[in-house]
Amino acid sequence: MPKIKTMKGAAKRFRLTARDKIRRRKAFASHLLTKKPRDRKRALRSPTLVSSSDYHRIRRLLPYA
Repeated sequence: MPKIKTMKGAAKRFRLTARDKIRRRKAFASHLLTKKPRDRKRALRSPTLVSSSDYHRIRRLLPYA
């Protein structure tokens, strides 16, 4: 069997945790930050886990992660 290529765009955006969950960064935190409240910006800083419905799609993009 040939090796499967990793989707490099996904490899830069997602990391696996020790328990095989996928960690991601939150959207809407890169620009236009002056109009967003402080609490919302602080919440956007912390990474979160990929939802269970998206897990298998993203896992397919990262075959060797």
